[in-house]
Amino acid sequence: MTLQTARETLYKLGDPSKAAHLSRFFKTAPGTYGAHDQFLGILVPHVRAIAKAYKDLPFEDCADFLQSSFNEERLLALLILRFQFEKAPPEQQQAIVDFYLRHSEAINNWNLVDLSAPYILGKYAVQSANSQLLLNLAPAANMWQRRIAIVSSYAFIRRKRYDITLSLAEIFLTDTQELMHKATGWMLREVGKREREALCAFLDQHAAHMPRKMLSYALEHFDKETRQFYRTKMS
Repeated sequence: MTLQTARETLYKLGDPSKAAHLSRFFKTAPGTYGAHDQFLGILVPHVRAIAKAYKDLPFEDCADFLQSSFNEERLLALLILRFQFEKAPPEQQQAIVDFYLRHSEAINNWNLVDLSAPYILGKYAVQSANSQLLLNLAPAANMWQRRIAIVSSYAFIRRKRYDITLSLAEIFLTDTQELMHKATGWMLREVGKREREALCAFLDQHAAHMPRKMLSYALEHFDKETRQFYRTKMS
């Protein structure tokens, strides 16, 4: 199992028609958030299957994949790291997290963040009781690093710890990027699914000045009357 055979296995599954569709779906036109990205046209389950088969590839091979302009190659590296993290002892988990953070600038599309951050950085932050790892990313100039922070907080939400998500959400109220509004609203919604009162308290304080998309995502599981109540606060 080598880097080259992993890459060849991946490329054999490429599909130009799917690549064209994914390029549109991930908004790769000039000036858009995904303008840097290219696609081979491989669906996530197939990339995951290859990652599972090559889960023992070393960090240097993962680093090579993370330098690729193809989204699926970077995703392959991240899913390999995710498989490794699940089975690793604590000291190796720390090494994986350190590697993840060193290469966070390559985790530069929302699918890459969402399929890796909660399961590597988020899980490690929970296990090590070190939420500061997430808070340290909140001021980052790089939007994807900020998204890593908020999406990683899903690991705390799953443990019924909502304070980290709410603290990050408060920071991101003034974020200018719509992808951050969506991600933050999504995590707020996940809080509300588990503890409605915690989300309502946050909305009571902040709904009037929340970005519209963030509020909309946060309210998705509420009934029509409650959604309307909070939306009128923005008026």
